[in-house]
Amino acid sequence: MKISVLKERRAGETRVAATPETVKKLVGLGHTVTIESGAGTVAGFPDSAFTDAGAAIAAGPAAAAGADIVFKVRRPEPSEIAALPEGSALIALMEPFAYPADEVAALNARKIAGLSMEFTPRITRAQSMDALSSQSNLAGYRAIIEGAQIYGRAMPMMMTAAGTVAPAKVFVMGAGVAGLQAIATARRLGAVVTANDVRPAAKEQVASLGAKFIAVEDEEFKAAETAAGYAKEMSPEYQAKQAALTASHIAKQDIVITTALIPGRAAPVLITEAMVHSMKPGSVIVDMAVSQGGNCPLSKADEVVDVNGVKVAGFSNLPARLPADSSSLYAKNLLAFLPLITGEGGKLNLDTDDEIVKAMLLTRNGATVSERLK
Repeated sequence: MKISVLKERRAGETRVAATPETVKKLVGLGHTVTIESGAGTVAGFPDSAFTDAGAAIAAGPAAAAGADIVFKVRRPEPSEIAALPEGSALIALMEPFAYPADEVAALNARKIAGLSMEFTPRITRAQSMDALSSQSNLAGYRAIIEGAQIYGRAMPMMMTAAGTVAPAKVFVMGAGVAGLQAIATARRLGAVVTANDVRPAAKEQVASLGAKFIAVEDEEFKAAETAAGYAKEMSPEYQAKQAALTASHIAKQDIVITTALIPGRAAPVLITEAMVHSMKPGSVIVDMAVSQGGNCPLSKADEVVDVNGVKVAGFSNLPARLPADSSSLYAKNLLAFLPLITGEGGKLNLDTDDEIVKAMLLTRNGATVSERLK
């Protein structure tokens, strides 16, 4: 098959959907790979590295000409959709719950088979394809690095002849993939770390990383996880109890990382304005959910807001701040998924009997086929 990798055009996006390593493997499998010129430059992969790996280089969206499959990190802009070959497959982080209807219609007009990497099922067989996890892992790491930089003080305890520097207190709200990596990173930097989550299973995971678990552990808490492993939205009563516990705890923290997201919904508010005002000057909040409204009403996308000396930082695309590693992991997610849609003779075969392909498929043959997208 002919696989094309296009340059990302959305503001602030530094990642690329292939690396020289994955291109070499794709070529070794018998595929033809075309990379749009400059697609990997910001991530540290020049055109020459791709050509050395066996790819062809083409200028502009025309790089997609004749492609059976188009790889992207983010869903294409409307102008890019017009350049996609009719009937081709498009694989990207499609942001399906926020997909504008006119752009979905544009995909269907060209009979594009759109596959969303966000809809990769959380099953054992699909772990190597799970782009949300690979990107969230790096986002959690980067959130701590950004928070430490804004905090501007030492993270570990330091005992010197001139006196002792107290360790930073870090509170991670949400212990999913991003949260657990944030906990691990903060611990490696020497901070005293606490964390919370509405899922009971997270308590043991948090403890295993050397952090203390903070939560209201009532009966609702014990049943707060879906069969797919996601957190359920909690009742107003539980949220009020948890907020009271959080309010007393958060006032003592130096850095707070919030990670709570609900697919298809606005991010829940975890830190109120009153909580922010209770924190001491110099402390930092890093809101990882700012792209879906934020876990703090004071956060603004891609800004650091000063609230009486408390810095509230909203980073809408943390993986893009580590473009080489995030591109490498994402490209490997795509490489792992490709065999599921490769039929005999190396031709495109979207087998909807496969639960992974069926879950990820948004559009096909001019129609929207995903019930979740509908």
